[in-house]
Amino acid sequence: MLVHLSIHNYAIVDHLDLELDAGMSAISGETGAGKSIMLDALGLCLGDRADSGVVRPGADKADILASFDLADIPEARAWLAERDLDNDGPCILRRVITAEGRSRGYINGSPCPQADLKALGELIIDIHSQHEHQSLLKTDTHRRLLDEYAGSQDLARQVQLAAQRWKQTRNELERISSQGDEQRARHQLLSYQLEELENLALGDNELEQLEQEHKALSNAEALLAACRQVLDLCSESDAGNVLSALTASLNRLGAFGGQGGALNEASNLLASAQIQVEEAVGELNRFLDHFDADPERQQFLEERLDTIYTLARKHRIQPTELAALQQQLFEELEGLNADDQASERLAEELAAYERHYQEKAAELSTLRCNAAERLAAAVEQEMQALGMPGGRFNIQLQAMSSEEPHASGLEMVEFLVSANPGQPLRGLAKVASGGELSRISLAIQVITAQTSRVPTLVFDEVDVGIGGPTAEVVGQLLRRLGERGQVLCVTHLPQVAAQGHQHLFVHKRRDEDATSTAVSKLDESGRVEEIARMLGGVDLTEESLAHARKMVTSAQAA
Repeated sequence: MLVHLSIHNYAIVDHLDLELDAGMSAISGETGAGKSIMLDALGLCLGDRADSGVVRPGADKADILASFDLADIPEARAWLAERDLDNDGPCILRRVITAEGRSRGYINGSPCPQADLKALGELIIDIHSQHEHQSLLKTDTHRRLLDEYAGSQDLARQVQLAAQRWKQTRNELERISSQGDEQRARHQLLSYQLEELENLALGDNELEQLEQEHKALSNAEALLAACRQVLDLCSESDAGNVLSALTASLNRLGAFGGQGGALNEASNLLASAQIQVEEAVGELNRFLDHFDADPERQQFLEERLDTIYTLARKHRIQPTELAALQQQLFEELEGLNADDQASERLAEELAAYERHYQEKAAELSTLRCNAAERLAAAVEQEMQALGMPGGRFNIQLQAMSSEEPHASGLEMVEFLVSANPGQPLRGLAKVASGGELSRISLAIQVITAQTSRVPTLVFDEVDVGIGGPTAEVVGQLLRRLGERGQVLCVTHLPQVAAQGHQHLFVHKRRDEDATSTAVSKLDESGRVEEIARMLGGVDLTEESLAHARKMVTSAQAA
């Protein structure tokens, strides 16, 4: 439960420290004194949005801190433990808003995002606002309240998630399927093109070798003539050749051996030249011995090269790029094959998600059907007590028109009401007046709060539009809720305030420079005076004081 609330420089609140107890705490004060400001500040600690306008004029920041005892909230303790935010003492939520509009949140001293404050806040406190009855006009609210009463929120979230997954999978499957004809045509083309390239089986460096060999065969006669002429000049000519000339030159110089210097160097160079010419002659002879000017080989080379060049022209690339193209086509074909496999996989997933959805949605429908009758009966009973004798309340579960998985489940939930005897049951928006809607809303909130696992409930002027004996019944209902946990109730009705286990009085404190909000915890005499003021206005009379004392005494004795 909420044990402490500290507010600094928020709106017209300069400094406020408030200790809170279990049971029902009535909160009253004049209009504009700042009752709702306290709850707005608490809302910031629970993850509500904020802006720089909430900072007290002249201050650099607003600082709000709320301390909670989580002894009876195992879900909240588990939530903190999962995130390493737990400690041994109370759980402290803090929110700081600067005058520039920046906001920072903290859980037990550790910085945290706003979403974490909100998630934890939903586990430890439940705030019912004075405008909450407006949301009763929406069927989404009807479904949420029924699920809360049935304790099926987790199951409802599973159904919602299953429907979302089914829809996402179906959309992806439709996307792939819509490309089916185009993909099949592309798959056929790629398979044919890839088969051509695979049949070509172009080896590494094969094109270069083929071109060189073809060039050699195309110039075979000229090449052979040139080789023979070179051999003749180097070693075979009777009229004189290079080798014989080199040998004769070496012999002539050898006769003058021992001269040293340049003559020896010239002899060495001539000897080296002789060796290289002899090696060149050997290579030429080997070439001539192995050279085969086979016309069939030449025809094969021409046909092979023509196949390669034709395929390259077909794809509008250079022949040297054929290997890269083959790899590219292979990868694209593999991608299309993966899409085919993905389509099969998605179809299986879609069927699995639908089975899972149907299973969970059927469970949810059973819980809703069982809870709808109980909730309707309980709300109808409270309506009688809240000044609507003969009023009837019913919860209609209507099957969804579409057979596709829906995030809300298998049925639509709608609250139907008959405010007066003899009138047919109709939707809330078509039947209830403002005052009736407020009472119906209060009845639903009181009933659903009894099944809530959240121990702290806040009611912000939910009794608007209610008076007389009905107001006393409202106070008794809220006091009953307070006996099982903690209830904070902002009210203008003395009948409600008198039912509180304790009473907080919100008032304005004025000095020469500024006005601020203060909160006092009233003792018995102060409480009687405040309720008398609520009954009779500013001037207190003995009659109003006596009436107030009787109201408080009767409430405490009940």
